[in-house]
Amino acid sequence: MLQTRASDKTIGFVPTMGALHLGHLSLIEQAKQSSDEIVCSIFVNPSQFNDPKDLEKYPRPIEADMKMLEAAKCDVLFNPAVNEIYDDNEQWHLNIGELEHLLEGKFRPGHYQGVTQVVYKLFNIVKPDVAFFGQKDYQQFLIISKMVELLNIPVKLVMCPIMRETDGLAMSSRNIHLTAADRQHSLILSKTLNWVKDNFDKNNISWLKKEAKLMISREPGVELEYFEIADGDTLHPANKNTKNIVALVAAKVGKTRLIDNILVNG
Repeated sequence: MLQTRASDKTIGFVPTMGALHLGHLSLIEQAKQSSDEIVCSIFVNPSQFNDPKDLEKYPRPIEADMKMLEAAKCDVLFNPAVNEIYDDNEQWHLNIGELEHLLEGKFRPGHYQGVTQVVYKLFNIVKPDVAFFGQKDYQQFLIISKMVELLNIPVKLVMCPIMRETDGLAMSSRNIHLTAADRQHSLILSKTLNWVKDNFDKNNISWLKKEAKLMISREPGVELEYFEIADGDTLHPANKNTKNIVALVAAKVGKTRLIDNILVNG
């Protein structure tokens, strides 16, 4: 990074856990619009997994990922080993506030401590001017924004739109675990989110949420964890006075946990 720094070029950073898909490549494309050099990291971060089995089965197709990055004309790949990032018995805790414990945080306790720990380290190593994250991990973006604010990190964060398959399913590295039947059942998530947006009425938020939960719960093979129509800044439940509203969902489809969201307004 020193040569880039010396030449005053701007560094755009796309942190990933690999198993790259078109959603990741869209982040790189957006980074190329505003940065001179693009750095992509691939690091399956153990500290953000609650379930050791989930960590173990997380896909790691590094050769395919490297080919995709070359084709996308990414300038630098940072692919460290775990012992390059973490010391033994390393401790970390950042007081992110209640945002850490809502929605995803409620179902994955400790997850966002692991996320902030690794992203802080990556920011310190890469020293990007701008970092690009996907909207699919909406709560993660809010958490990282809070970390940047708390620790005064000199980086601009950009949230990029969700990339979807032609049938509406949000692109995710976890989608490879879906069976053919699961794949069909999973479409209820995006269909429900779109239904909420299309029928949104700020005076009927509680009814919309109730109907959305029913729609998902009726779908075979789908176990709903949460569906929330929330304030896009705080993730508290939205009300008729909320300006920036997002609908968020998490569910297990077969054995695979999926998340998705849609910006309702704002």
